[in-house]
Amino acid sequence: MLPVNELFETVQGEATFTGMPSMFVRLQRCDVGCPWCDTKYTWEMDPAQVVTLADIVSKTVTSPAYASVTVDQLILTLRPSRSRHLVLTGGEPCMYDLTELSRRMIAAGWTVQVETSGTEEIRIDPRAWVTVSPKLHMPGGRTFRADAWQRANEIKMPVGKPADVETLKRCIEHYGPALVWLQPLSMSRKATELCMDAARRNGWRISIQTHKYLGVR
Repeated sequence: MLPVNELFETVQGEATFTGMPSMFVRLQRCDVGCPWCDTKYTWEMDPAQVVTLADIVSKTVTSPAYASVTVDQLILTLRPSRSRHLVLTGGEPCMYDLTELSRRMIAAGWTVQVETSGTEEIRIDPRAWVTVSPKLHMPGGRTFRADAWQRANEIKMPVGKPADVETLKRCIEHYGPALVWLQPLSMSRKATELCMDAARRNGWRISIQTHKYLGVR
């Protein structure tokens, strides 16, 4: 069973798949504790918040409500979509084994992407695209995993201050080179300027959350 908080069709607004029409499945639960998180409503699993899958499909306002869904139910719900890119996000989606879901969706002609903090074992089809947004020294006390960095197809680093850039440099020195995207926290001007300077100096790229400029989820 997978605890689904949101299921909606939109456009991927970040990093490599920017502009791709996508189905997003947001899973409930996360214990990383990022202070800037904009989906804190997914952190806790309260049995009193369990609703039906139909309630989730029609959900338009963010809330901690979620549905416990089988892989079969989820695939049947996703199948009619004309978008053929599936994004698994959270919460922390890698708290769950995503192997069967990703394998079956890829077999059906979809591309599958997971967005993870790198604090959990990544259990997913080897053909899936893995976006790791490294979370180090967060209040939840979780440890970043070296194998998450090695599995990543791209690194998407939230940047709000110069120390974040230095942390990323240390990660690259320790774990090895990667396709790097810098994402300005809260899309602030200061963070954006910092990202632009770091990208120029290091040959990195900038992810600017285009879905927010488009005014979509």
